[in-house]
Amino acid sequence: MIELDGSQGEGGGQILRTSLALSVATGQPVAIEKIRAGRAKPGLMRQHLACVNAAAEISGAQVEGAELGSQSLRFVPGPVRAGDYSFTIASAGSCMLVLQTVLPPLLLAAGPSRVQLRGGTHNPMAPPFHFLERAFAPLVRRLGADLQLALRRCGFYPAGGGEVDATIVPSADGLKPFDLVERGALLSGHAECLAPGLARHIAARELETLGKAMGWSGDQLRVGTARQNEGPGNALLATLAYEHVTEVFTAFGEKTLSAEQVAHALVRELRDFQKSQAAVGPHLADQLALLLGLATWQSGGAAAFTCSEVTEHTRTNCAVIERFLPVRYAIEEAAGAATVFANYRGVAAG
Repeated sequence: MIELDGSQGEGGGQILRTSLALSVATGQPVAIEKIRAGRAKPGLMRQHLACVNAAAEISGAQVEGAELGSQSLRFVPGPVRAGDYSFTIASAGSCMLVLQTVLPPLLLAAGPSRVQLRGGTHNPMAPPFHFLERAFAPLVRRLGADLQLALRRCGFYPAGGGEVDATIVPSADGLKPFDLVERGALLSGHAECLAPGLARHIAARELETLGKAMGWSGDQLRVGTARQNEGPGNALLATLAYEHVTEVFTAFGEKTLSAEQVAHALVRELRDFQKSQAAVGPHLADQLALLLGLATWQSGGAAAFTCSEVTEHTRTNCAVIERFLPVRYAIEEAAGAATVFANYRGVAAG
């Protein structure tokens, strides 16, 4: 039984999701105490409980403490089972975080899986659908596996109601690690605004402001189509496609922010990333750490990637992964970039 302190490091829901994913992937039971203890509403919220239930369903796990508000959880998995699954969060909680939980073990299953997800698809503090589709899924395919995502309906806070279909195909001969230390030349950049249920001028102003700041025009500024029946929403997205990686950045509209403020917030994030020579930004670094950890474990090899910033979130994620896998992370920081090495039992990276 691996015992974890859920308040360690960043102390949020990522500790829960990563530990559930790796518990199922490795077959190791886990006990977590002080789940989200430092948050304003500590313990399991609906979206966290949905992650627990989803991990239990794909593995036939025995679970204690799976209740709203619980700060203690005991999770004993069975073997991961490929299949067709449907997971719903009856709120605007992010269903993309549920995918984040079940994807790693299903990448190691004996066959392909199809997963239908319902809930929030574009949430602050969670990876939105377009980030996973454009930035994350191509990295899964570089491992030798496949992840295909289809957005059926957008789900924004507070109504939710989004729908996503995911098809997960494991690698026939195991996940293969890779190095991602350079982003390469910029191939294209564009922005799009999803603003269902809002006045048209809001999307127009956000795109105009961002376009002036970034020097983008014409087809680089797009009003996206968002099929949604429940409530308004506003997400401004910017996609930068490089030779070796694609990055997606998102800013969300709020009642207290003008369209111009939303656009300027996204521009700042884009410029911070462009100042760096690193391959990926801080959010993709989080996701990549777990993928490469699994691949180095399966292959007995090593991998490395560069990122523009190593957040406390990423450091905590790496620490949790090390508890489950015979993988060690080393971080070398330099001006404007950091290199993260994932080594199987001390194998030298690179």
